[in-house]
Amino acid sequence: MNFNLSEEHLAVQEAARDFARNELLPGIIERDNEARFPAEQVKRMAELGFLGMMVPPEYGGGGMDTVSYVLAMEELSKIDASASVIMSVNNSLVCYGLEAFGTEAQKQKYLTRLAAGETIGAFCLSEPEAGSDATSQATTAEDKGDYYLVNGTKNWITNGNSSGICLVIAQTDREKKHRGINCLIIEKGTPGFVVGKKEDKMGIRASDTHSLLFTDVKVPKENRIGEDGFGFKFAMSTLNGGRIGIAAQALGIAAGAYELSLKYSQERKAFGKQIFDHQAIQFKLAEMATKIEAARLLVYKAARLKDEHKDYVRAAAMAKLFASDVAMWATTEAVQIHGGYGYVKEFHVERLMRDAKITQIYEGTSEIQKLVIARELIR
Repeated sequence: MNFNLSEEHLAVQEAARDFARNELLPGIIERDNEARFPAEQVKRMAELGFLGMMVPPEYGGGGMDTVSYVLAMEELSKIDASASVIMSVNNSLVCYGLEAFGTEAQKQKYLTRLAAGETIGAFCLSEPEAGSDATSQATTAEDKGDYYLVNGTKNWITNGNSSGICLVIAQTDREKKHRGINCLIIEKGTPGFVVGKKEDKMGIRASDTHSLLFTDVKVPKENRIGEDGFGFKFAMSTLNGGRIGIAAQALGIAAGAYELSLKYSQERKAFGKQIFDHQAIQFKLAEMATKIEAARLLVYKAARLKDEHKDYVRAAAMAKLFASDVAMWATTEAVQIHGGYGYVKEFHVERLMRDAKITQIYEGTSEIQKLVIARELIR
């Protein structure tokens, strides 16, 4: 059991930390207030290789392991969870899905562009009536011989407006239920594909979350991922890996709140001494540090299992469940430690608290993670 990071891992961690502090932190409050997509920052993320970290070099990616990816996710999330979720979706869901299950032609046409950051991707599973119950797909992909005709609406789509390539889950044969679902690659600009309203969110406000509308969209059969009916299995397999990314995001949010709180506790004075010297604050910080370290070990374990091509389903679900709960708790404690200053935007912790909540919801709610874990216990 080796808990040490390699020199390569430490280099990735340092590069991500420097980028977050030097390029994500400036202007972050304004981007949050205005719900403004961080276009320039995403461009820099592409230049630094953060958008295709685990994609093999032959497809334009960095060829890094999952541990490197979660290290980068943690550092970016300490500062800007909006930027990190853009990175997470592109890496964990879109690039991974194409790399693992796409044809060689699909990889050459789409994965290379995504890995290089020439465009970013969106993963389109959720619908107005299909969130946790992913089998209830109302979006249809009618088989027309050499193409599919897609109709429907997708909701809560991260990168919904900024993406150029979308992986869309749709029902082809309702009688087959989840075995009649397919995943189709649909490019932005395809006739009948319209970007709907932008959501006005509580947190991760700078990431663009939209509904997407499809009206008689023609998609060639060559854009289907896997065999006919593979779509639901594709979505579940991809989300298993995606949970590791969101667990790392939650870890980063918690760690960012802790670091701000530790620093503040040594600057703020009350009753004639630093508030860190008060036992009540010491106990809060001690518990935060302990729970964050436990979450970190769960996240790293899930990443390592994935890298070793071992079964990581339970580990990923545990990591996401625990890390997201820690993020919500730790950010609330951070606001409490900051007192009145914690309630204003200038000190950042109120934003981290708002950002933390979504980690308990997207890519599988905490309740779904418990179901996944329970099922894995009796396998």
